[in-house]
Amino acid sequence: MKTAPRPPADGAKEPLWRDVVGDVLRRERLAQERTLKDVADAARISMPYLSELERGRKEASSEVLAAAAHALGLRLSDLLSLAQGRLVGLPRARPTGAAYQGEVRLAA
Repeated sequence: MKTAPRPPADGAKEPLWRDVVGDVLRRERLAQERTLKDVADAARISMPYLSELERGRKEASSEVLAAAAHALGLRLSDLLSLAQGRLVGLPRARPTGAAYQGEVRLAA
Protein backbone atom coordinates (compact mmCIF):
# COMPACT_ATOMS: atom_id res chain seq x y z
CA MET A 1 0.00 0.00 0.00
CA LYS A 2 1.39 3.39 -1.03
CA THR A 3 1.50 6.20 1.47
CA ALA A 4 1.43 9.89 0.71
CA PRO A 5 4.78 11.66 0.77
CA ARG A 6 5.54 13.44 4.01
CA PRO A 7 5.74 17.23 4.03
CA PRO A 8 9.11 18.84 4.76
CA ALA A 9 10.16 18.56 8.39
CA ASP A 10 10.20 22.34 8.87
CA GLY A 11 6.47 22.47 8.02
CA ALA A 12 7.01 24.51 4.84
CA LYS A 13 5.05 23.33 1.85
CA GLU A 14 7.20 22.27 -1.08
CA PRO A 15 6.21 23.95 -4.35
CA LEU A 16 4.86 21.83 -7.16
CA TRP A 17 7.04 21.49 -10.26
CA ARG A 18 4.30 23.06 -12.39
CA ASP A 19 4.27 26.12 -10.11
CA VAL A 20 8.02 26.58 -10.36
CA VAL A 21 8.13 26.09 -14.14
CA GLY A 22 5.15 28.41 -14.60
CA ASP A 23 6.83 31.09 -12.52
CA VAL A 24 10.01 30.79 -14.61
CA LEU A 25 8.01 31.09 -17.83
CA ARG A 26 6.21 34.19 -16.57
CA ARG A 27 9.40 35.85 -15.28
CA GLU A 28 11.21 35.21 -18.56
CA ARG A 29 8.29 36.56 -20.60
CA LEU A 30 7.99 39.69 -18.47
CA ALA A 31 11.76 40.24 -18.50
CA GLN A 32 11.53 40.29 -22.31
CA GLU A 33 8.55 42.68 -22.09
CA ARG A 34 6.44 40.34 -24.21
CA THR A 35 2.72 39.69 -24.05
CA LEU A 36 1.02 36.39 -23.42
CA LYS A 37 -0.39 36.59 -26.96
CA ASP A 38 3.03 37.14 -28.52
CA VAL A 39 4.63 34.18 -26.74
CA ALA A 40 1.60 31.92 -27.19
CA ASP A 41 1.53 32.67 -30.93
CA ALA A 42 5.27 32.00 -31.24
CA ALA A 43 4.89 28.74 -29.30
CA ARG A 44 1.76 27.78 -31.26
CA ILE A 45 -0.26 27.22 -28.10
CA SER A 46 -3.38 29.04 -26.98
CA MET A 47 -3.08 32.19 -24.92
CA PRO A 48 -5.41 30.86 -22.16
CA TYR A 49 -3.34 27.66 -21.96
CA LEU A 50 -0.08 29.61 -21.63
CA SER A 51 -1.68 31.72 -18.92
CA GLU A 52 -2.69 28.58 -17.04
CA LEU A 53 0.85 27.19 -17.40
CA GLU A 54 2.31 30.39 -15.98
CA ARG A 55 -0.07 30.24 -13.02
CA GLY A 56 0.78 26.59 -12.31
CA ARG A 57 -2.75 25.42 -13.10
CA LYS A 58 -1.73 22.95 -15.83
CA GLU A 59 0.91 20.22 -16.12
CA ALA A 60 2.51 20.72 -19.51
CA SER A 61 4.00 17.99 -21.69
CA SER A 62 7.67 18.21 -22.57
CA GLU A 63 6.67 19.21 -26.11
CA VAL A 64 4.63 22.17 -24.85
CA LEU A 65 7.37 23.22 -22.43
CA ALA A 66 9.93 23.05 -25.24
CA ALA A 67 7.69 25.15 -27.50
CA ALA A 68 7.19 27.77 -24.79
CA ALA A 69 10.91 27.80 -24.02
CA HIS A 70 11.83 28.18 -27.71
CA ALA A 71 9.30 31.01 -28.07
CA LEU A 72 11.25 32.78 -25.32
CA GLY A 73 14.59 32.09 -26.98
CA LEU A 74 15.49 29.35 -24.52
CA ARG A 75 16.24 25.67 -24.89
CA LEU A 76 14.16 23.23 -22.89
CA SER A 77 17.28 22.49 -20.83
CA ASP A 78 17.61 26.23 -20.05
CA LEU A 79 14.02 26.37 -18.80
CA LEU A 80 14.49 23.27 -16.65
CA SER A 81 17.81 24.55 -15.28
CA LEU A 82 16.21 27.83 -14.27
CA ALA A 83 13.39 25.95 -12.53
CA GLN A 84 15.84 23.61 -10.83
CA GLY A 85 17.84 26.61 -9.63
CA ARG A 86 14.74 27.97 -7.95
CA LEU A 87 14.22 24.67 -6.13
CA VAL A 88 17.83 24.41 -4.98
CA GLY A 89 17.42 27.55 -2.91
CA LEU A 90 14.66 26.01 -0.81
CA PRO A 91 15.50 24.58 2.60
CA ARG A 92 15.97 20.85 2.50
CA ALA A 93 13.61 18.75 4.57
CA ARG A 94 15.26 16.30 6.92
CA PRO A 95 13.30 13.39 8.32
CA THR A 96 12.96 13.32 12.07
CA GLY A 97 12.00 10.29 14.09
CA ALA A 98 10.70 7.31 12.13
CA ALA A 99 12.30 6.32 8.85
CA TYR A 100 10.55 7.06 5.58
CA GLN A 101 8.95 4.09 3.91
CA GLY A 102 11.64 2.31 1.93
CA GLU A 103 14.47 4.06 3.79
CA VAL A 104 17.07 1.75 5.22
CA ARG A 105 18.80 2.75 8.42
CA LEU A 106 22.11 1.17 9.23
CA ALA A 107 23.01 0.29 12.79
CA ALA A 108 25.91 2.29 14.20
